[in-house]
Amino acid sequence: MTASDNAQELAQQLLDVLKDKGQTLAVAESCTGGLLGGALTAVPGSSSVFLGGVISYANHLKVEQLGVPEALITTHGAVSHQVVEAMARGVLNRLNADWALSVSGIAGPDGGTEDKPVGTVVIGAFGAKGGMVKAFHFDGDRTEVRHKAVEAALELGLRLVDLRN
Repeated sequence: MTASDNAQELAQQLLDVLKDKGQTLAVAESCTGGLLGGALTAVPGSSSVFLGGVISYANHLKVEQLGVPEALITTHGAVSHQVVEAMARGVLNRLNADWALSVSGIAGPDGGTEDKPVGTVVIGAFGAKGGMVKAFHFDGDRTEVRHKAVEAALELGLRLVDLRN
């Protein structure tokens, strides 16, 4: 099974669970640049669940489009638990969805630091009753990091949605 096949399978599972619950999903993406939304929309019938998303690659768009407080980005950096949670909550509210997934990371080949090396990705999954944020470190080149981030976001979303009603 290729990475793309795995993402397709995870997207299908997440959309099926949400459809069964009559709930909707939105995404806020930075380092994945639309790959997460693309994985979801590749599933036939996804429009009954997936509302859309915001690709906020630039920090000022995280502020303007998602309502992320600029102070969070300044204090913690765009690749942080705080910013990823704010991205998820922002897209959740702006698109009026039941659930939101958010992703921010350093896909490389540059941009990494000692504290946040290339391959660092932070992913959030939130609904009205709360959610979770998890940090990852993925090995590989830029493409591999981005694809692994999509899979991890879908897995995190599936886990959260399965736990909550």
